[in-house]
Amino acid sequence: MAHWAPASDASAARAAARRLYLLFRIGGDRYALDAGDVVEVLGLRVLKQVPGAPAWVAGMLDRRGVPVPVIDMSQLAGKGAAAAVTSTRLALVRYGVDATDAADAADAGNGGRLLGLILEQATETVHYDPAAFKPYGLDNPGARYLGPVLSDAQGMVQAVKVADLLPASVRALLYPPQDRGEAHGEPNAVAHHGGQP
Repeated sequence: MAHWAPASDASAARAAARRLYLLFRIGGDRYALDAGDVVEVLGLRVLKQVPGAPAWVAGMLDRRGVPVPVIDMSQLAGKGAAAAVTSTRLALVRYGVDATDAADAADAGNGGRLLGLILEQATETVHYDPAAFKPYGLDNPGARYLGPVLSDAQGMVQAVKVADLLPASVRALLYPPQDRGEAHGEPNAVAHHGGQP
């Protein structure tokens, strides 16, 4: 019996290392979001447009009085706008926080800002060992959000790195500094809520 104990311990360790991922598709390819980054998964919503933003910025969502930028992952990848069907979901994910974002973090109630992702065929979750994802050997500076890959029974799955989704210029547009309005003599609330007192 002592012979089986180490194998059982190893199996338990592997099971403990596994994490939950939300799967979605862009075209025929599968991608995985770490469920630890996901706050909520919703159906599609009506969004307010963001003038001057790239086409893949789908708009802004009002979530309990807090504006949340939303991006279309299919359009970001150059595949056109996501299909508006029942399997297309709006996932709200945590998108970083720093000292200047404390008010946003408190508003979001989740320890960081929120970012909405429109995801096609986002109807399945699966457990993977994060160590099973391996670098895929390409350096794609235009898609830093694409992470390592793994293979399962249905083929390849690529991880998405939420922290790398937005280029600096788009991040500055969608998440302006809290003190921007104060720097111009305006109340902070006016700057934060899109110029409406």
